[in-house]
Amino acid sequence: MGQNSQIGAACRGVVAAGHPLTAEAGAEILRRGGNAFDAAISAVMAAWVTEPVLTSPGGGGFLLAHTAGGENCLFDFFSQTPGQRPRDRVPDFYPIEANFGDAVQEFHIGLGSVAVPGCVAGLFHVHQRLGRLPLAAIAEPAIHYATHGVAINGFMAYCFNLLTPILTATPAARAMYAPHGTLLTAGDTFTLPDLATTLQDLVDQGPALFYEGALAQRLVQDCQTHGGYLTQGDLAQYRVLERSPLALAYRGNTLLTNPPPSSGGALIAFTLALLEKGDWSQIPWGSPQHITALAQAMALTNTARRDGYDAHLHSADVAQRFLAPDHLQPYHHAFGNVLNKWGSTTHVSVLDREGNAASVTTSNGEGSAYVIPGTQIMLNNMLGEADLHPQGFHQWQPHQRISSMMAPTLVLEAGRPRLVLGSGGSNRIRTAIVQVVSNLLDFHLPLEEAVAAPRLHWEQGTLHLEPGYEADSLGATGSPQLEPLLETLCPWQQQNMFFGGVHAVARTADGGFSGAGDARRGGAMVMA
Repeated sequence: MGQNSQIGAACRGVVAAGHPLTAEAGAEILRRGGNAFDAAISAVMAAWVTEPVLTSPGGGGFLLAHTAGGENCLFDFFSQTPGQRPRDRVPDFYPIEANFGDAVQEFHIGLGSVAVPGCVAGLFHVHQRLGRLPLAAIAEPAIHYATHGVAINGFMAYCFNLLTPILTATPAARAMYAPHGTLLTAGDTFTLPDLATTLQDLVDQGPALFYEGALAQRLVQDCQTHGGYLTQGDLAQYRVLERSPLALAYRGNTLLTNPPPSSGGALIAFTLALLEKGDWSQIPWGSPQHITALAQAMALTNTARRDGYDAHLHSADVAQRFLAPDHLQPYHHAFGNVLNKWGSTTHVSVLDREGNAASVTTSNGEGSAYVIPGTQIMLNNMLGEADLHPQGFHQWQPHQRISSMMAPTLVLEAGRPRLVLGSGGSNRIRTAIVQVVSNLLDFHLPLEEAVAAPRLHWEQGTLHLEPGYEADSLGATGSPQLEPLLETLCPWQQQNMFFGGVHAVARTADGGFSGAGDARRGGAMVMA
C-alpha cells in the first residue's frame, strides 16, 4: 500500500484518508460491494479509533456527495449552538495551553465548551439517503479496531503529546489516553472497548440512542449538574441539513464546495476567481511571481471577507453577493497588478467505479476532555474555539449552526467527478485546497505532486513558506506587489501539519483511479 498510486478501471474505487487503517476500512467496504457513501461512512467511523483526537462521534462535519445519477448534495452535520445560555449557572469552561515548541496556543475546554454534536446523526442520515450495505457491515471495521486495538503511529503520538493537557484533564480522558499513568506513545496499542460496544448499540438501536435515549440522558444530566449548556431539547431537535453545494466554474471544470453559513467554501471560490484571471502558462511553478500571486490572492480574499461577508453569514444570498462580478471587480483589478498552528480536523475522499463521489470532513475541535460515561466518546469543544467565535465566547446565538472553515470539495468535468479532495488545518484549510486545485488545473501537476508540493500561507502580514520555495530569491526580487503585504517572512524547515492535510482521489484520463494521502498529516490511500 503506497501513499500514491494509479490503477485501471477494473478497480472498484479508491479512498484517501488521514491514516492507513482509515483508508483501508473504506476500501474494504468497496470490496464488499458498497458504494462510495458506504465507504466514506465506514472510514469516518474507523477514524474515530485511528485518529481519535481529530474526530469523534461527539464532533461534527460535512459530506459533499455526487451520485452516479448526477445529484449533488452537501450534508451539513456540523455542531450547533445550544438553545439557551442560563445566566444563573457558571459554565465549566477553562483555558489550557498546547505547547508547539515554537509557540503556545490556548484552547478552552470543559462541559461549557460542548456544542450539539452532529456526527452520529450525519452518518446515519447519509446512509439512509445514499447507502447500500447494511450499517452493521459498514461499522464492522471501526468496531474491530476499537476492540482489538491499533498501533499508535508517529503522527498520532505527536498529536497526543500536543494535547496532553486535554487528554489528561479528567479521569475518563486519562483512562483512554494514559491508562497506565503515562500518556500512550508511538508503538503502543490503543483500544476503545467501550466505544466498540457503543457503536454496536448504535447500529442496533439507531441514532435515537445518542439524541434521545440513555446516552443523551447521561450527557444532559452531567451538563445540568456540572456546568454544561446542552439540554434534552437541544439533542432531540438536532437535524442534519441538506444544502445545495456552492458551485463555480474554473478552467472549464465545475467546482463544488461547502456553502454558507460555513465560510471556507466561499473563500476558496473567491480566491480561485482571482487566480483564474492569471495566465499561468507564462509563470513557472514556485517562482517569485507564483509566490507573489498566491500571497496577494490570499490577502485580497481576507480583505474581501471583511467587506460584508462575515457580517452576513446567515443571509440567504451572501455567497451570490460575495462572488458577484461587481463585488469581484475591484479585487480582480488589484490582483491583475501582480502577474496558526493546530487544526484538529481530518478528511476522507472516496470515488467508486459507478461514478459516485464522497468528500467528507469531520472534527472534534481539540476535544472538551468530557467523556460520556461508559462510552469512551469525548465531546467536542466547539464553543471554546476562538476562531469560531470572533465576537467572543458565550456570545453565540441560540440554535444556530456554527460557521466552519471545513470545505469538502469536488471538481466535475463534463458533469462527472474528476477530483475529490478536502483538508484539515483550521484556517489553512482553504489555502491548502486552493493550492492543490491550482497545482492540478493551472500547472497540470500529477495528483501525487500536486498534494506533496510545498505550500505557503499568508495571514496578517506573515508569509509562511514550506521548504522548496526559495525565500532568499523571493526577497531579492523586491516585488512592489508583495512588499506591502509582508511584515514577516517565515520560512519553515520542513513540511508541517500547519499547512493542512489534503487527502485526494481522482479519475485518470483512461478511466482509472489515482489517489494521494498527505504525508503532513499521516495520510494514506488504498485502492479497492
